[in-house]
Amino acid sequence: MVKEFPIKSAGIIRRTVGAVHAVSGVSFDIKPGETLGLVGESGCGKTTTSRAVLHLQPATSGQVRFEGQEVTKMPKGRLRRLRRDMQLVFQDPYASLNPRITVNEIIAEPLKIHGLFGDGGQQAVAELMRTVGLNPEHGNRFPHEFSGGQRQRIGIARALALRPKVLVLDEPVSALDVSIQAGVINLLEDLQDELGLAYLFVAHDLSVVRHIADRVAVMYLGKIVEIGPADELFEYPLHPYTQALISAIPIPDPRRERQRERIIIQGDVPSPVNPPSGCRFRTRCPKFLTLSEVDSQKCVNEEPPLVERGLGARHPAACHYAEGARIL
Repeated sequence: MVKEFPIKSAGIIRRTVGAVHAVSGVSFDIKPGETLGLVGESGCGKTTTSRAVLHLQPATSGQVRFEGQEVTKMPKGRLRRLRRDMQLVFQDPYASLNPRITVNEIIAEPLKIHGLFGDGGQQAVAELMRTVGLNPEHGNRFPHEFSGGQRQRIGIARALALRPKVLVLDEPVSALDVSIQAGVINLLEDLQDELGLAYLFVAHDLSVVRHIADRVAVMYLGKIVEIGPADELFEYPLHPYTQALISAIPIPDPRRERQRERIIIQGDVPSPVNPPSGCRFRTRCPKFLTLSEVDSQKCVNEEPPLVERGLGARHPAACHYAEGARIL
C-alpha cells in the first residue's frame, strides 16, 4: 500500500509540484484474534497507514483486502456495510466524543446509522456499557463528567456496538495516566479473548506494545523495516532502528539499567518529501558509520528488501547488514 499527499504550488492556478511520501509500500496481514503492533517515531506514517486500512484516506496505490474482499475499490454502498466489521478507536478520548450528547446517544449512534437500533436498542447500549466496565445508570451523563480512562471505555463501547471483527486502535492509551493505561489494556485483552477480535494497535510506547501485541511491525519514514513475533523482536531485534528503539525502554532493575549501553540515534528524521536514496535510515544509522566505504555504498544506492535474515520467514528485516543483538 502506498499513500502520498500532493504538494500544490501557490497562486491562482495551483499545480502539483511534489508529494509527501507518507506510506511507501507497506504490506502486512492480521489474523482473527491476533494483535499486530505498529510502532515507530512520530511522523513515520503509522496513523496514515491505519486510516488507509479503513479507507478513511484512500490509498494512492495498492490493495486493502478484508476476508477476500477488495476494500480500496469497493462501491460506497458495500463499503458502508463493511464498516460494521472494521471500526476505529481514536487517540484522544475526549475530542473523539460529541460533548453535546449523552453517553447513551454516543454509543447508540452507530446502531441508528446502520438501522440496527430498533427494539432492544437501549438494552444493547446498557450491555455495551457493562461490557467495558461502565455503569449503565450513568448513560445519561455527558462525556465531560467522566475521567479520561472512562471516556476511552466509552469510545471502545461505541466501536464495539456493531460487533466488528477488526479494531484499529490509534494510540488508544497515549493520553492516559500509566495506572489508567493498565486498566484499558486489560480491558482490550479481555474483549479480544471474549469476542475473537483482531487488533491493529498503533503506538509509540514499546512497553505497552510488548505487553499486548502478538506480532510487531516497526515503521520508519513510511516503510516497515522489521516485522516479527513480539517475543522474538524484543528479545533479538535485527534492524539498527529497532535496536535503538528497544534500548530506550527502561528496565525495572537499577543495576542492569546503569550497566547497559544505550543506542543513541543522531540527527533528525529526513523529510518525507525527499527521502534518502537506498536505505532511508542510513542518514541516522549508527551501523552505517562503522561500514567501509565500499560497504556503505550499498546502503546509499540499494534499497534493502524486507526479507528474512536468519531467524526464518516470520521475522524479516530491511537492512543489508542486519545483525541480531540482545538489548533488554
